[in-house]
Amino acid sequence: MKTDVIHVSSSGKGMNEALAQAEAAANYKSLSKKDAIRMRLLAEELLGMFRSIAGKTEADFWVEDDNKSFELHLISDTQMTTDKRKKLISVSTKGENAAAKGVMGKLRDLFAKAVEPDDDNSPSYFMGGWMAPNLGSSSMPVMGEVGAELWSLNQYKLSLKNKQENKEEWDELEKSIVASIADEVKIYIRGENTEMVIFKKFD
Repeated sequence: MKTDVIHVSSSGKGMNEALAQAEAAANYKSLSKKDAIRMRLLAEELLGMFRSIAGKTEADFWVEDDNKSFELHLISDTQMTTDKRKKLISVSTKGENAAAKGVMGKLRDLFAKAVEPDDDNSPSYFMGGWMAPNLGSSSMPVMGEVGAELWSLNQYKLSLKNKQENKEEWDELEKSIVASIADEVKIYIRGENTEMVIFKKFD
């Protein structure tokens, strides 16, 4: 099932309607009260991240499910250039951005860099396949279209594990609502779009 697609803006437009769609998806699948709250929290975190992007940015939000495996989608137009592509891959292969604080701050920073205009006048670039190495796969692949994976929460966790110098980042992970609830979070570049997807399977 796919919910209605809600057009949202970083100025706040459409946010309440988008949250209502997440709640409707939870109700339709008869999730427990606890799981319905978790679904709402994931949607709030995703939309809150988007709303914190500076400037006016617009996107489409919807929820898909297969039984009780859910995907929360947020997709926005991208003005991709060769120079921007290189910068994004540099960030994503490290699994972090030192300038951004907190997990959602890092995701906001990466998402914003993907959708903001670029002045280098390089031609738009996207040739099927992976723009970055496969950074780890989710147990629930994105339904339908295959895209270029740019960032993976699970890969980010692996990059920090057992490294004392990353203690601060690990502490951020443990405090993150999304990191503690979601099974995976990924950012993709698909053609002229940047998409963030939160994956969660409920029992």
